[in-house]
Amino acid sequence: MSGQPVYLTFDDGPDPRWTPRILELLAQAQMHATFFAIGECAQREPALMRRVVAAGHAVGNHTFSHRHPWLMSSSAARAQVRDGAKALSDATGNAPAFYRPPHGRARPCMTNEAHLHGERVVMWDRSAIDWGWLGTSPRIAARLSRVRAGDIVLMHDGQNVHNRPDQLLTVLPDFLRELASRGLRSRALRADLT
Repeated sequence: MSGQPVYLTFDDGPDPRWTPRILELLAQAQMHATFFAIGECAQREPALMRRVVAAGHAVGNHTFSHRHPWLMSSSAARAQVRDGAKALSDATGNAPAFYRPPHGRARPCMTNEAHLHGERVVMWDRSAIDWGWLGTSPRIAARLSRVRAGDIVLMHDGQNVHNRPDQLLTVLPDFLRELASRGLRSRALRADLT
């Protein structure tokens, strides 16, 4: 695959309604991404998690239940990371190589726990802000138009509470075509790239 890399990432899945549609669009564009999955969602959808891996995408740990890192004890926070990793490993047969804290709120005890399990923390350079009242398709498209080579881009394949994958999906096909026309290709994260 030629072209300068960008790294599309999708959080809060797997979601049986939205993740398969995103996988289809990525396959049509011949691009790969990284899916930061929630452990309890992976437990509900293990076949979908295996489909993500089989398609050549990377999987990262987004904790077990996406609790806000600042609203729990240190031991509960560590368990969120540990249990999320185990759920993903059980579903895919591979331990996740990456960790992203829920809401982008890093907490030292969770970062330490991720490192204990061989996971590297990955944040993002650019967010689609595909959630809440700002997550309308025109606004998402405008934000994605600013993606540059080397960017790690945050989007969501899981609806969770406020995410708007329905709006993201209306602009994702054009965005993927635009990346290709600009000589950019989305690639899955690898441990040696972060």
